[in-house]
Order: sequence, then C-alpha cells, then structure tokens
Amino acid sequence: MGDRWHVEVDRSVCIGSAQCLHRAPDGFRLDSARQSRPVEPDTDASEHLLAAAENCPVEAIVITLLGSGEPVFPPEE
Repeated sequence: MGDRWHVEVDRSVCIGSAQCLHRAPDGFRLDSARQSRPVEPDTDASEHLLAAAENCPVEAIVITLLGSGEPVFPPEE
C-alpha cells in the first residue's frame, strides 16, 4: 500500500498563478478569489501533486504524510 498525503494550500501566500493546475489538474481548483484549493486534502501520494508543490512560485503548497504529519514538501532543513 502506498503513502497517503495531506495537502494544504496556505491562502495567505497563494497568488493564484495556477501553476498547480498545470502540474496536477485533477488535484487543485481555483476558487472565486483565484486561490488554489486541493480537490481532496487527504489523498494518495502522487508525482503530479509533488511537482505542483515544487513548482509553486511562492511555495504555498504544503504536503505531509497523513497520520504522522511528517513533511513531504517542503522538506525539513
């Protein structure tokens, strides 16, 4: 069984660039304020979701392991 992730978007940081939609179109939606929201906050691990987080220009996407809260992205320093 694969990892499960919790995906969050920090709305105080999100600028609505929609880069996440280009990398993971099934994983994110823009709301009426043009800010990103995960479609399913608790989801299976996905290369597309990780790519979306890595390519967010303001690093507004945070991914943690579901249950333990261990960071997936951004990685701990």
